[in-house]
Amino acid sequence: MPQYQELPCGGQVLDIDTALKDGILGAALEPGDAGAGDAGKQPVELRKMMDELDAAGDGGGDEAVPAVFICPISLEPMVDPVTLCTGQTYERANISRWLALGHRTCPTTMQELWDDALTPNATLRQLIAAWFSRRYTRFKKRSADFHGRAADLVHGLRGTAVPRRQPLKGQARVAALRELRNLSSTHQSVTKAIAEAGGVTLLTSLLGPFTSHAVGIEAVAILVSGVTLDADAKATLMQPAKVSLVVDMLNEGAVDTKINCVRLIRILMDERGFRPETVASLSLLVGVMRLIRDKRHPEGVVAGLELLNSICAVHSPARSMIVSIGAVPQLVELLPELATECVEPALDILDALSAVPEGRMALKDCPRTIPNAVRLLMRVSEACTRRALSMLWTVCRMAPEECAPAAVEAGLAAKLLLVIQSGCAPELKQKASELLKLCRLNYTDTLFISKCKLTRTIQ
Repeated sequence: MPQYQELPCGGQVLDIDTALKDGILGAALEPGDAGAGDAGKQPVELRKMMDELDAAGDGGGDEAVPAVFICPISLEPMVDPVTLCTGQTYERANISRWLALGHRTCPTTMQELWDDALTPNATLRQLIAAWFSRRYTRFKKRSADFHGRAADLVHGLRGTAVPRRQPLKGQARVAALRELRNLSSTHQSVTKAIAEAGGVTLLTSLLGPFTSHAVGIEAVAILVSGVTLDADAKATLMQPAKVSLVVDMLNEGAVDTKINCVRLIRILMDERGFRPETVASLSLLVGVMRLIRDKRHPEGVVAGLELLNSICAVHSPARSMIVSIGAVPQLVELLPELATECVEPALDILDALSAVPEGRMALKDCPRTIPNAVRLLMRVSEACTRRALSMLWTVCRMAPEECAPAAVEAGLAAKLLLVIQSGCAPELKQKASELLKLCRLNYTDTLFISKCKLTRTIQ
């Protein structure tokens, strides 16, 4: 039997039986597989199965979804396939929408439709349901195996395994934690099994003054993998000895460890009972800045900026400490090289640091503050323009005779005119006007006007 059958209208349809037998749609259905001969009586709705598999990143397992299951319009697997008179099959909702828009052609072949009837493709629907049901059953079995293994590891670490044994120690403990970490990072649903087996209490107890870094590294990685931390767990983790260990790992660990430590501290800061003075540590701040400066790892830059921004927001006394470790010039130097999503939090930090006298002085003394801030005006977003404008206003007001001419030389005048003429918020335009007046007062009229014209011509 041919794999394609000719239609009277000249189109072709796939002969499902032959294609399945020949392996075109993947392996043939096995008698023991869910859905074999029972595709229309699925215990779980097809769409729900697809969504759960997609969410777990297991839409097709080791096999790609057969092309014949894919709707040519949405490029997604079909749930309710229907066939046009041209022999082409589509998801009912997608082709109905196409026809409702007034189209009278087949989307794939562009043939005119002599009949707009939609014929349900029951055979294909059953095959789709059977194929995904088989995938879903295997996925559920694997998940159950992973959950069971995670629970076994937790009980082994706690000493509550059956038959009862002593808690794992030394290298056996590190190996068990590493396996648990791999399970939690590759299978998000495993984190629930870890919590149900008492893993959160175990992991928080493992962090302490006598904990080896090898154990601490694995424990922190699991804690930030998505395990739900209740208020008691967070309170335990906020104990000085545990925070001290996390800070030590932040300064001495590999990049992945540094990122996990920063994320754990950030999680703890969201707790209602968090004590701001916990983050008032030079060692912590130095470690965070070191992570931010490492441009080879963008994920670490993002995590570091988020934590530093949060510290500035919740603990004002820490701002002076952040300035004292040289954060202002370091962040200013990084501005042109940061990814777009990092520029705004970096400017937020600099804006917060400018609220303290030493922060304002550090901004003024940094030779790259003015040129880098001018470059950001009208570049990334209105919020970034606002922050950059605030920085320029701060330094120009501190030393107008020194900074205003330097700002004009860097092209500030033309940028301010762009802000004033743009659709930015009124208060932003007002601030730009005031800064423009300040610059003009400290720059000769003739040179100021010529500089504006020259800069605008170049741009």
